[in-house]
Amino acid sequence: MKAVILAVGVALSLASVTPDPAQSPGVVDTALEAATARVASQLRCPVCQGLSIQDSPTELAREMKDVVRDQLAAGRTPEEVKAYFVSKYGEWILLEPQPHGFNLAVYLLPIAALLGGGGVVAVAVRRWTRQGGSATDESAEEI
Repeated sequence: MKAVILAVGVALSLASVTPDPAQSPGVVDTALEAATARVASQLRCPVCQGLSIQDSPTELAREMKDVVRDQLAAGRTPEEVKAYFVSKYGEWILLEPQPHGFNLAVYLLPIAALLGGGGVVAVAVRRWTRQGGSATDESAEEI
């Protein structure tokens, strides 16, 4: 009788020690925290402005991160969560603005500046090599 009770006790303790991973809240929490971190790293902190709400130590950033977590837990997609914050704060809240309209300038101006700078350098080098070549021709004629 004692052996049966001991065997049942061991079986029950093993069942409670190794829970089913599909029903484990730790797995869900880890996935939720990873999704929260991804979305929070794309949103600007209104206080720090140079940091994402993921990296910001402010109370407001923590509250915003909690809102992100709650919305993701409620089944909203990351795009829907970002759209929620854009509706509240404007497109400024996104650390990486969408490439359309006036925001397209953020993506095109650096390329245009690089190409323009390369053109200026090319013209300057061409002028410099012409002046250097004509100066050597003149000095050769004098000798």
